[in-house]
Amino acid sequence: MKRNHTIMQFFEWHLPADGKHWDRLAKLAPQLKESGIDSVWIPPVTKAQTPEDTGYAVYDLYDLGEFDQKGQTRTKYGTKEQLINAIKTCRENRIEVYIDVVMNHKAGADETEKFKVVEVNPDNRTEVISEPFEIEGWTRFTFPGRKGKYSPFTWNFEHFNGTDFDQSKKRQGIFRILGDNKDWNQNVVHEFGNYDYLMFANIDYNHPVVREEMIKWGEWLLDTTGCGGLRLDAIKHINHNFIREFAAAMKGKRGETFYMVGEFWNPDLNNCRQFLDNVDYQIDLFDVSLHYKLQAASAAGKNFDLRTIFEDTLVASHPLNAVTFVDNHDSQPSESLESWVQDWFKPSAYSLILLRKDGYPVVFYGDYFGIGGENPLPGKKQALDPLLYARANKAYGEQQDYFDHPSTIGWVRLGDPELPGSGCAVLIANGAEGSKRMSVGKNRAGEVWTDLTGNRKEQIEIGEDGFAEFKVNGGSVSVWALADGE
Repeated sequence: MKRNHTIMQFFEWHLPADGKHWDRLAKLAPQLKESGIDSVWIPPVTKAQTPEDTGYAVYDLYDLGEFDQKGQTRTKYGTKEQLINAIKTCRENRIEVYIDVVMNHKAGADETEKFKVVEVNPDNRTEVISEPFEIEGWTRFTFPGRKGKYSPFTWNFEHFNGTDFDQSKKRQGIFRILGDNKDWNQNVVHEFGNYDYLMFANIDYNHPVVREEMIKWGEWLLDTTGCGGLRLDAIKHINHNFIREFAAAMKGKRGETFYMVGEFWNPDLNNCRQFLDNVDYQIDLFDVSLHYKLQAASAAGKNFDLRTIFEDTLVASHPLNAVTFVDNHDSQPSESLESWVQDWFKPSAYSLILLRKDGYPVVFYGDYFGIGGENPLPGKKQALDPLLYARANKAYGEQQDYFDHPSTIGWVRLGDPELPGSGCAVLIANGAEGSKRMSVGKNRAGEVWTDLTGNRKEQIEIGEDGFAEFKVNGGSVSVWALADGE
């Protein structure tokens, strides 16, 4: 039988910049596997503009912590050697590694150049607000520390279509670069008129040489690291045709089972569907709309109608292409897309992604191990481990929903005969204590079930008709199942 798969996002924004994160991953790999994690999404592995940078201000895609560039040989997370060892250790523990790749922009250029631009309105990038003029921009990338190893390609302003700083005037703005066939790409989302430009020096995917180089780099990354998949950053800002071309090339290199998921931060389902159509469903998308529903439910408490929790979500409309998550590095407190799911609802939110048949769920490092920085938050490993255990061992078989009350919902998984003891009954309440009569099958008659979360202490015996009255505390979740060994 096919066992459930679970991803861990193995980083949060405030990890120490100590160069030891890849070692932490290698050390924790056996424990993660035992907990029910069989793939990890790791942060960008490429050299950024400073050794403290999280990796999204990417400088040199061919430097995985190997060359003395930008103040250090290692990245925030470690050296190339430590990275390769961590991936190897994960694979020895039957954990796939998905690498976060940043292909939208480049930062920390080696030299400036002078070129012609127009300034555009930041709130409507299709509106030009200046005559053409010359700026001195940070667009020349020569990678002197690497000296052409792995790729002789160097970057100049012709390979970008926008930047945000004029060195000669020490002035910020959004400057569209002028030249033959130079414009914003049209195959992007149309927030702010056109959202091709996000930050730094924006890569121009209208340029054939750029497309060729980025695909070569992707193939090199796969060969060098042996990773099992990629997480594609900020894809709503990248030419969607290039994403399709890139995904096809990576699958061509490693086979159809090579996994890719894209960060398309847009809760509009129609936009998500159009994007999936455009890339021929070669990649999955994070279910941003479900994340916002979970956040809304946590903020509204008992006033949220739990029966509607999956309405207008990607996992409901495209279950085979939805990667479900509760929170991540961008939604955590004080970050760019802060939309944190409140603590009281977090175990319930995780049960909604871990214990149902649809979606490929992600457990966030910050939720599991805690968040660092100036305002640290403790991890919820103790609350999440029983849910991971239930996903790995109990949440199988047909799913029957009991979404019949606004503040108490439940569902059952009837189990798989190939996995003795599998099957569970899940109950969530966002108001007062609740109960629900649910059927787990006549074949379970007489079995005694317990709450794996430990939130309810009593035991429940399954009736001759396969039904039982399952209970849940107020503002809580209970996962009822046959205890192992019974």
